[in-house]
Amino acid sequence: MRHLISSFDLSGDEIHRVFTLASELKRQLDAGWREPLLRGHVLALIFEKQSLRTRCSFEAAMAHLGGSTMFLGKDVGLGQRESMSDFSRVLSQYADIVACRAMNHQTVVDLAKDATCPIINALTDLSHPCQALADLFTLQELLGEVKGKVLAYVGDSNNVCRSLAVACAKVGVTLNVASPAGYEMDDALIARIGQAVPSAKIHRTQDPKEAVRGAAAVYTDVWTSMGQEAEAAAREKAFASYQVNGALMKVAGPQAYFMHCLPAKRGEEVTDEVMDSPQSIVIPQAGNRMHLQKGILAWLLREAE
Repeated sequence: MRHLISSFDLSGDEIHRVFTLASELKRQLDAGWREPLLRGHVLALIFEKQSLRTRCSFEAAMAHLGGSTMFLGKDVGLGQRESMSDFSRVLSQYADIVACRAMNHQTVVDLAKDATCPIINALTDLSHPCQALADLFTLQELLGEVKGKVLAYVGDSNNVCRSLAVACAKVGVTLNVASPAGYEMDDALIARIGQAVPSAKIHRTQDPKEAVRGAAAVYTDVWTSMGQEAEAAAREKAFASYQVNGALMKVAGPQAYFMHCLPAKRGEEVTDEVMDSPQSIVIPQAGNRMHLQKGILAWLLREAE
């Protein structure tokens, strides 16, 4: 039994296997066939945070695969009514697999500790592996091959950026990260990635233009994530020169795609001009969350040891 708590949990070969499964299942869906690979299986969804893409993509993915979902909100009392061990062991009796979207990363770690079914991190403050994998899957569809390509990330080195850094290293993508002072990717993570993947190429800079020049895609995210609302004013000031706009995309070049994990705060981290441009792939990127998560579900429940 395997869990997906962070991008570190998969090898490069395993990521490509998930991509293959996702691609096959996507082609089947486009052809009008929904193979019930997971008929009778139950996915429990534990959500402490708001969600559109993550919740809907998991529910739709499981339905397409012939399974069902249980949505568990605050009413189940995660971490409040009983020990996490008791909660996890009991839930494992009802569900074949669990996806948890938690405020704190440790919640997902603790949930997996005594679980007897696979646990998927559906977003925490530290990591968002499903998003990062879907992003790279999207680039692979468009580019044919991602190894050796450059992805530029402009903005806060948040959970999405950290997960991208790990996943990019695993599949041979160079990641350029442009963040203002105080919001850079931390040295400890860079060192850990280097230990796991000695060939990893992650470049940090405070210059957005340097980061995007020659990149296959330019990626950004909101400056203030859920739970950071008290920092909004300070962050808006710090990131003022990190907006992805038409001028920055010109530096990247006409070949560069624009990516965003959504929801976007138009007019802050990205302009309408870029969001709605021919270079923008944010909608198919969001759609691929469902297809990639089908690959994850099928791999965890049918192939992973």
